[in-house]
Amino acid sequence: METVKKIVTDDFFSAIEITKSKDPAEQEEVARILESGSMTVGFGAQPILLGNKANLNSFDPQERQAAIDLAKGAIDKAYEVNAGKLGFVSGPNPEKDEDQALQILTDSIKELCQYAKSKGDLVLSLETFDDDTDKKLLIGQNRLAVEVAKEVRKVDPTFGLMIDLSHLPMQRETPRDALTVARDYINHAHIGNCYIKDKNDPAYGDLHPRFGYPGSENDVEELAEYLKMLLEIGYIGEGSRNVVAFEVKPLKNESSDVIVAQSKRKLIEAWNRLKVAAPQF
Repeated sequence: METVKKIVTDDFFSAIEITKSKDPAEQEEVARILESGSMTVGFGAQPILLGNKANLNSFDPQERQAAIDLAKGAIDKAYEVNAGKLGFVSGPNPEKDEDQALQILTDSIKELCQYAKSKGDLVLSLETFDDDTDKKLLIGQNRLAVEVAKEVRKVDPTFGLMIDLSHLPMQRETPRDALTVARDYINHAHIGNCYIKDKNDPAYGDLHPRFGYPGSENDVEELAEYLKMLLEIGYIGEGSRNVVAFEVKPLKNESSDVIVAQSKRKLIEAWNRLKVAAPQF
């Protein structure tokens, strides 16, 4: 609750992503705060699916159904907090029978989209992750995500992909690579960083350290390139209300407030490098 209030009362932010609360009363209060603050709300099912080792592309029908049921529960929660979008992930990379796994995942997502639309206008967004570094998920590289999105849009034209700057180095893709291939399907964007040089480092993997963490992959230069590509493909720009969301967190002994302030400065510096009119922060 404290965190939500801090973000809502900071006029730098106009959107927020939340996930399921263990306390129904708290979740109701959060919904009221977000509504009164006129915040754009996204609901993250990623922690729910990853935390339960759920697999939407499982070859085992019972395991797949359990994952679908879990995701449907997340959709219900998203509606309870008046979220406009729900982010989720694929299951693990099976390392064999990839085509079959992609078909199973596509079928699962179609069912989730139909379920979501039976209740309202919630938009679903599949986040692409690494396939062999940390989370080791089927989706995975953005070209595979596009294959899935093409099929799902036959059922739900609003379905799209969530591209995360912090995942691109683990996907072995540049911002130009990823956003060019996904340009017609992206409906959500994250900005963040990752560290993948040394497995013994406390920031190793998908932990989203601050921009410019020593030895890490993303700082102002990479952030500016990512924003440039988002402009080129028309995801952001004059009149656009599409979300670009920070996904950054402090490591041990770092202050949340300091990391938030540092992230804002990095974003503003990246915009200044683009030599285009910056949005109103």
